[in-house]
Amino acid sequence: MSREVDEVSSTINNRPATKRQRTNEEPNGGETIMQSDVLWLEESLYQSYLSRERLLELRDTARQLCTFGKGITACDESASTLGQRFTQVGIADNTVENRRSYRTCLLDTPGIEQYLSGAILDPETLLQKSCHTDGMFPHVLKGRGIIPGVKPHLKVYELPGTGGDTVMQGLDSLAVRARDYYRAGARFAKWRSPLVMDMTTTHKRPTLLTIQSNMKDLARYALICQSEGLMPIVEPDIVLQGTHTLQEAVRTNIQVQSELYKAMLEHGVYMAGCTLKPNMVLPGIDCPQSYTVEQLAQANVFVMEQCFPAAMPGANYLSGGQSLEQALARLNAINICAQEKKLPWNLSFSWSKAIQLPLLETCVTQGNMDLDAIGKLYLKELKLASDASKGQYTPPNTNDGAHNGKHA
Repeated sequence: MSREVDEVSSTINNRPATKRQRTNEEPNGGETIMQSDVLWLEESLYQSYLSRERLLELRDTARQLCTFGKGITACDESASTLGQRFTQVGIADNTVENRRSYRTCLLDTPGIEQYLSGAILDPETLLQKSCHTDGMFPHVLKGRGIIPGVKPHLKVYELPGTGGDTVMQGLDSLAVRARDYYRAGARFAKWRSPLVMDMTTTHKRPTLLTIQSNMKDLARYALICQSEGLMPIVEPDIVLQGTHTLQEAVRTNIQVQSELYKAMLEHGVYMAGCTLKPNMVLPGIDCPQSYTVEQLAQANVFVMEQCFPAAMPGANYLSGGQSLEQALARLNAINICAQEKKLPWNLSFSWSKAIQLPLLETCVTQGNMDLDAIGKLYLKELKLASDASKGQYTPPNTNDGAHNGKHA
């Protein structure tokens, strides 16, 4: 293929151009749309379980979720998890109505569509109505141009003999539930596979058994979701706890993600019809060594350069226990670094606790939810996250986002 054919157009939805993408600009100078010359090839490879219409739907959902400057709000907390958060800020009643009111703020506040391309819902929320319009949440989100998604995995199960490593349950009933979620309005799903790093023991964690078991589960989940019309987000989540260094985190993240993509390809997953929700590559929270935010950004970009498939349009980082200030500064630095290298992916956010904990803190002094105050603060937070996803966020302090080592 000639260099001219492979050349990058100036922008894709205002994103800095890359070498891997071809575009076709609208005659009115408006939004730039990606073209695919390989649909005929994709049809021949996936025709046994994906029709042409399904391929296009999955691919378009993935690309819309990866719109430059927009992210995914993660509102998929279970009723019990949300109840724990309510209790921590003095809200005593974890009722269906209280949860619905709170979720209305997250999903139906005017203006959120400027910063959100998608929303991950708990199955309970998928079947609830907005307090504002009395419309079902998936319908409300679609009306705002936000794609509704769902969390289909169930509870974690501890693998015997691994020292506490786990796998996620729910694959056996996934096809039936995915079909129901699609009928209810969901168009994508997100499955989390948590992994723990421990470099201090003889048998370092996560073990190869744990990595392969979880990554094959993610591949099976992705395949099942695609067959039922849901665009799968795969989420290998290496948690922050530990003393591991940034270099050890880089090595483990490359190993985990490489096993994931290998499993997805072996299972026949349509890679252009799925996206990634990774942890940020970071040292353990108790690591004694310090790193600048620029070094953290370089580590994240390095991991992507080693193994992230070019066919996948983007990644939405989870917050994983980081504060909002940390997550903003680090996402911003990652995007600055990625833009300098002209990487082909959209790198954005999909945060739950980092965004929601400050919202709930507004309830501490009152013991109830001030929905107006929550909605206003939510919009401000989303605007900051959008800026960070474009590499245009200005941290209040120069040291924001750095890892300050915890010395003994």
